[in-house]
Amino acid sequence: MARPENGAGGSSPGAGNGSQADADGGKTVHSHNHPPYGEDKKGEDVGDFIFQLSVNLPDDSKLHIMVSTEEQVQDIRQSIMEAPNGLAYTCFHLKHKGKRVNDFVRLSEVEGISPESELTLVEDPYTEKDARVHVLRVRDLMGAAGDRTDNVQGAFAGLSLYESVASAASGALSGPGKGEPASLAGQDQAPAHAMAGFDPIVAVPLTQLLPPKPELPPKTVKSLSVSPWNPPPYSYRQRGHLLYLLLTTLEGEQFHITSAVWGFFVNRSSNAKFDPLPRASPRNVAAHSLLELLRELSSAFSKAFTEVQTLNSEKDPLAAFQPPNAIPASPWFVPPSASPQAAHVPDLTRTQESFLVAGIENAETLRDWNEEFQSTRELPRETVQDRLFRERLASKLFADYNDAAVRGAVLVARGEVPALNPTESPPAQIFLFNNVFLSFGADGAGTFVTEGGDEAARAATGKDVSGVKIVNQLDMDGLFTPGTVVVDYLGKRIVGQTIVPGIFKQREPDDHQIDYGAVDGKDVIAKDETFTPLFEKLSRAMHLKKHTVWDKEGKPFELDCSVETKGLLGTDGRRYVLDLYRITPLDIDWIEKHWRPVSRGHATVTNGVCPEHAKASYPHRVAVLRPELIDAYYKSKLRQYITAELDRRKSNQKEPAEKSSEAATSEAHTNGGPVEKSEDPPSEKEQTTESSEIAPGSEQERVDTSNFHFALNPDAFSGQQPREHEEVELLAKDEEEVRAAGQFLMSEVIPQLVCVPKRVRVRRDVGANSDRQMRDLSEGDVGFPMDGRSLSRLLHKRGVNIRYLGTIHALVSKSGSRLQALKELTEREMVSRVFKHIANRYLRSLPVTLVSHCVAHLLNCLLGADLNQRPTAFFDESLASFYDKAEIEYLSVTAQTLQNEVSEQVYARFRHQLDTDWQSAVKRLQLLREVALKLGIQFEAREYSFHQKEVSADGVNGVTTNGGPAPLSNGHSTSNGKKKHRPVDTNGGSHSSTPDNLRPMHTFVPEDIVNVVPVVKETSPKSSLAEETFEAVRLSFAQDQKEIGQELLFETLALHEQIYGILHPEVSRFYSQLSMFYYQLEEKKPAVEIARKAVVVSERTLGVDSAETILAYLNLGLFEHAAGNTRIALAHMRHALELWKIVYGADHPDAVTTTSNIAVMLQQLQFYHDSRAWFEASLEISERIFGKQSVNTGTLLFQLAQALALDNDSKGAVGRMRDAYNIFLSSLGRDHKLTNEAEGWLEQLTKSAVSIARHAKDLRSRKIRRVHFNTQVTHSTRPHLEPGQSQSEATNPARPEGTVSLDSRSIDELMQFIEGGTKSTRVGPEQPRRSNPKRRGGAAVRAAG
Repeated sequence: MARPENGAGGSSPGAGNGSQADADGGKTVHSHNHPPYGEDKKGEDVGDFIFQLSVNLPDDSKLHIMVSTEEQVQDIRQSIMEAPNGLAYTCFHLKHKGKRVNDFVRLSEVEGISPESELTLVEDPYTEKDARVHVLRVRDLMGAAGDRTDNVQGAFAGLSLYESVASAASGALSGPGKGEPASLAGQDQAPAHAMAGFDPIVAVPLTQLLPPKPELPPKTVKSLSVSPWNPPPYSYRQRGHLLYLLLTTLEGEQFHITSAVWGFFVNRSSNAKFDPLPRASPRNVAAHSLLELLRELSSAFSKAFTEVQTLNSEKDPLAAFQPPNAIPASPWFVPPSASPQAAHVPDLTRTQESFLVAGIENAETLRDWNEEFQSTRELPRETVQDRLFRERLASKLFADYNDAAVRGAVLVARGEVPALNPTESPPAQIFLFNNVFLSFGADGAGTFVTEGGDEAARAATGKDVSGVKIVNQLDMDGLFTPGTVVVDYLGKRIVGQTIVPGIFKQREPDDHQIDYGAVDGKDVIAKDETFTPLFEKLSRAMHLKKHTVWDKEGKPFELDCSVETKGLLGTDGRRYVLDLYRITPLDIDWIEKHWRPVSRGHATVTNGVCPEHAKASYPHRVAVLRPELIDAYYKSKLRQYITAELDRRKSNQKEPAEKSSEAATSEAHTNGGPVEKSEDPPSEKEQTTESSEIAPGSEQERVDTSNFHFALNPDAFSGQQPREHEEVELLAKDEEEVRAAGQFLMSEVIPQLVCVPKRVRVRRDVGANSDRQMRDLSEGDVGFPMDGRSLSRLLHKRGVNIRYLGTIHALVSKSGSRLQALKELTEREMVSRVFKHIANRYLRSLPVTLVSHCVAHLLNCLLGADLNQRPTAFFDESLASFYDKAEIEYLSVTAQTLQNEVSEQVYARFRHQLDTDWQSAVKRLQLLREVALKLGIQFEAREYSFHQKEVSADGVNGVTTNGGPAPLSNGHSTSNGKKKHRPVDTNGGSHSSTPDNLRPMHTFVPEDIVNVVPVVKETSPKSSLAEETFEAVRLSFAQDQKEIGQELLFETLALHEQIYGILHPEVSRFYSQLSMFYYQLEEKKPAVEIARKAVVVSERTLGVDSAETILAYLNLGLFEHAAGNTRIALAHMRHALELWKIVYGADHPDAVTTTSNIAVMLQQLQFYHDSRAWFEASLEISERIFGKQSVNTGTLLFQLAQALALDNDSKGAVGRMRDAYNIFLSSLGRDHKLTNEAEGWLEQLTKSAVSIARHAKDLRSRKIRRVHFNTQVTHSTRPHLEPGQSQSEATNPARPEGTVSLDSRSIDELMQFIEGGTKSTRVGPEQPRRSNPKRRGGAAVRAAG
């Protein structure tokens, strides 16, 4: 993207860090072997480089922007519009040497362009659309747009808290001087550091999730709206009139303005008289831009507008811009409607925005989505620039379509779109909105009546979205998919698809509606041979087998994919693939054990306990294996084949060849034992190359895999009836292979995910990286999930379906204490998912006006039963005449019936039996958050009481003050006995459906449900170009080609930002990876800059309290510490810990890393006593989770001994170091490096103990000297890991994982410091000791070896 010369938003990550970063930081995509500046590439006119371009503006001023020759001219247009002196221009074109420049070409294609060139901005005549766009932009620029209500995004969508956190972090710098001991800070002074006063036990208030009180910008005008005289009559349209506007300035003057093709001018009209011609002198003001006209009409406007722009320039652009290619994240906890953050102000133009956006006919938003999708797929992709343009256009198209489809789905769910077939039953009705075909994810046509009905149909739509996304990612020539979105909203699942040409066409009686696959159920099968090559390619990518199916007459058909997967030849000549919910085989073991072909086959449950003889049926038969599992099973079979070949080769070779054969066998085992599991499904190219290189080494070690064949029959166990004996045997063999794949999941993948096989644990020096990832979830060497989303992502990456949560829970119940957190997390996830299904059933047929009443009552039964065991169902009596209470199901729900149903459903869906007291054991705040995210509920910010003891003396539940939220906690009052007040009426005195006498008796009331936002599943693929380039970066660093890797890093950054747009979840994840790369390369300033961007983008696209946002804050703190900004780092760490306690609660397994990192940071600031407390807390967690004799605990004992020495506790230091030495000696042996280090430290500490005691008085008065700490990744400071990510994956690929020293200081250095030697000032009294601080990290501290 082109950038203003001094704009901060477009600066490169390496700006100011050397000539290489300065020269290359702004480059866009180019080949790494590009020619030098000024030289031409073969087949191209101009090489890829950046330079400063001058643009001549109509007011005779010049604008200078930095551009790349590979940027499109339309990007340069956008940069001009964002420049301070280009804000007034929206309708213009650019000229170069008198010739008009095409907006859709690259700058390098402009004839004669060079760094000395100048472009000229030429104002264009307006069309009505241009005029409307111009008015909208001017309103946005002058801060008059006001608040908007959006059905898709919800309240406070795209919220970011980073600026408030950063502001607090900057305020921490105003405390005691850097390096000054905490004890020198008086009680009346500011906190010594950000962690001062942090209580790890008491729950933090939920106000951490709320934005601060906004700083309102100055008003620029009183009002600017569309005039009542609009639209222009026919006679004035012929004269070029487009719009009529009404302006009231701050001075109180009112002006009627005409928008014409040549610009804007003040006309003669008044509120009572229409005369749109120009006003006579001296008020005959006219300008091409409305912004310039306002400046001439009002002097107060000019001053206020300058203040608004100054205020906007102080904000982070990433926190202000709307995400162009992603739906912003909507927080689940929002300020009350009466608070300043949610103030609703009058704005007449807000009601007119639909007209300004879409025009009178509303036809400008209608697009042929299908044609746009397929035309984009057909764009050329021969060169890098072709691929860049194609993927960039596709990313924007998917975002636009998702937005349109979600808006249509919301309106359908609210009953505001008429059905195309109103005579059908509601589940079978279809809708058309904005050229998007919408239908319900229910079994309206009876297709799934034998497989589970509506439950099966709902599951199939979710699988179909995943299948379409996989096919989109494969991006095969000639095979097209319809745009697909699934929206869950108000209990309904709605599917939005593009209209495939010919899908509704009535064909000849003998012609089938489908050209490939099942036509009418499975009775009729069609096979158009033109689809065969395309489906063959798809089946190879998915490891599917060409197999035979039979129609109802017994006629065989040989298909490549499942019979349920359909092919349709559209009237546009394109071949479409539909119904992709069966691109993998059935999980037959699960189906046979847990599904019964009966409707609602749930056994009766009494008191939440399912009798042993009652087997509740799984809700549906659409239980398929995940593609990731099929890929893992394929690799396992390939390893077995290679091992067998090597064994056969070894047995056939003579003595001279045995040595190389044995080496090959070892290498093959190292690169893939039976526990290997890939992180992501490999691309087709990766699958091809893997077979020839899975056993790397010399030529003798390579194995020919051309004879290896692996594929599964997707229609095994799907009711096929073969006729011939050979067909029966072949199908039986296929079914055996499919069954083996499911058994591989149960016997290998799941056990290796949560527990450690002995053979793997013993052979720590042997095994693939994925082996290490599998065992590390129990041993603490990978990131641990902290909420339902991160747990789901981890399981899906491993190929584990969510329905196996009960199986995982049973396994972890038998494992160590570390996995008890996983046990708690899996049970919470099962309960929240079951409650989602139960709530959806009640909401599905409920009027929109009763949704909040239903949700509040169900939540009272789920979470508020301890406060009120018999909650009263809410119902607005003013609606009694419209809705019959007898037909509203939720009114009959009680806490006991809901508890029984949850227990029953958990058993049916996950095969897990909840304890009878599960409601009292669950963490209510965390469960509330999970439910809110799954149902899309936004709650009003106030204190929610879940227990009777939390209700204040006057019996009131909840407190708000000054229109703002009170401190909130997880089931614990934080009021310290202070008197609470009754809730503020957030409806401003309007009618409330909740009687006042019910409010103190319930945890939730209908007014607490502020909004419900749609939950969206979409099918946009990742950028293959960006992924390939980033993979090249990893390879370059792994091969120690640092210069090429650095250059490719810039290219990858540019690719991600250009293809996705900056505000996108994939860009956030890439920023996190990129910042870690810079950190490992010791490029600290770029690492911090990119990490800050990762935080903001993650907050706005993933959520302010998402697990990825918390990890981004933690790593930002680590990078700030490495860059020398330790006080700021601690502020970020504290915010992350507060979010972490809200998301998970206390005692997360990954606390050791964060705790020890904070301890090291406090040591850096010479707060030694506080540092000691944090090390002690880290040790306490390690002993509880890993055991007192583990190497992890020994490492922390080593660090604590050093901290005790720094805190003048020599006796304690000797004892802790002796404990560490004994652990290392027994676990690692006498010759291990860690054992020797501990022995040396122990000897020196013991010798100096007497000297320290003798000079204790001198030590107390000595001058504390700064000790330098190494800020590289050591056991003292480690990066925080994503769930399932190993330590080696978080570090530089070029840096092999090995033993790291326990501390960067030598024994002599620390001993010299301990024994003193310099005079000092008197140290103040010690601060109170704090223990067991809460902390967060990717893994426990461990010793490598």
